[in-house]
Amino acid sequence: MSINWMEILSTLIYAGIGLVLMFVCVYIFDLLVPYDFKKELKEKNVAAGFIIAGIFISIAIIVRTVII
Repeated sequence: MSINWMEILSTLIYAGIGLVLMFVCVYIFDLLVPYDFKKELKEKNVAAGFIIAGIFISIAIIVRTVII
């Protein structure tokens, strides 16, 4: 049984790129939408949490499709 270090390294690089892209997209969304999501999340607004979760899931699907 041999460990292929290049595959592990490429997986870690893609994971890092995916995380960076997800947070950049949430930041851009935060700039474009005139709504303070951070304040709403601190006030435990469930709808704001669902919106942020939906953004993360949609960006993750797009990044996964691009990588594969």
